[in-house]
Amino acid sequence: MTLSDNDVQKIANDIWHAEQTGEWTESPSNRFPDITVEDGYAIGTAVRDLKLAAGRSVKGHKIGLTSKAMRDMTGATEPDYGYIYDDWFVLEGETIERSSLNRPLVEVELAFVMKEELKGPSVNVADVIRATDFILPALEIVDTRYKDRGPNMLVDSISDTAWCGGVVLGGNPARLEDIDIRRVGASLSINGEIIETGSAVAVMSNPISAVAWLANTLHRFGTSMQPGDVILSGSFVRAVPFDANQSLVALFDGLGEVTFKLAPCAIQLITIFWIQGFS
Repeated sequence: MTLSDNDVQKIANDIWHAEQTGEWTESPSNRFPDITVEDGYAIGTAVRDLKLAAGRSVKGHKIGLTSKAMRDMTGATEPDYGYIYDDWFVLEGETIERSSLNRPLVEVELAFVMKEELKGPSVNVADVIRATDFILPALEIVDTRYKDRGPNMLVDSISDTAWCGGVVLGGNPARLEDIDIRRVGASLSINGEIIETGSAVAVMSNPISAVAWLANTLHRFGTSMQPGDVILSGSFVRAVPFDANQSLVALFDGLGEVTFKLAPCAIQLITIFWIQGFS
C-alpha cells in the first residue's frame, strides 16, 4: 500500500458521502497517481465498514472486468470485485427513482445464489457447482460516485464497490446441473428496442470460473462467500447508459426476463459515462 490509513479513510468517507447525497467526488487515482490495487481494496473495505455502521448489511459480491477487452482498456491483469448491500436490491418490474443514482448504466448477468460457504484458496469449478444453490437471471445497475475519470480505472473501480449501484433479480431459478451455463444467451431492450445481445461464454469463458476466481481472491483478503450470498458473475454485454422514463427488459434463453423502469427526475440529467462496459 502507498496510502496512509488517514488517506484511505478520507477517500472512503467521500465515496460514502457521494452515495448518500448524489454529490460526485474526485476519483482516488486523480488524487493519488501512485495508488495501488491493495489501496483500492482497503478503501472498498473502509466504505463497507461505514455502511455496516449505518445499519446496512452485505448480501453478496459482484465481479467486474470479466472480459479481456475491458481488462485491456483499464490496464488490469485480472477482474475486480465489490460488495452488494441489502438496500441495493430492486424488485423485478419496479420503478427506480432517477434521483437515487448518479450516472447509471445497465448490464446483463447471471446471479449465483450460494447454499454453503465457499472459501479459498484453490477453489475450482467443481467446488463452485457443489456450493451453488441455483442461478437467476439478473440486471446490474452500474453506477459511479465519481465526477471524473482517473488514470487508474482498475483501482478507482475497486475503491467504489466495483461500480455497482443496484441489482434486479429475475424470478426463474435454475440449477447448474440442468443447463449448460456457457450457452445461455440474452438480449437487452430499452423501450422495446434491442440494444445489446450476448452470451455467458463472454464471462471468462464460463461464469462458474468467474465465481471460482472470486472465492480465491476473497481468501487473499481474509473473507469468503456465505450461504445465501448473491454473486453477480459478470456481464454478457457492454454497459449501456439509460435515462428517465425508459423501460429495460433483459430476455434470457431458458430463464425468462428481468425488467425495471427508471422514473423521471427534474433536477438530474444522465451523462453518458466514459466507459462503455465495465464488466
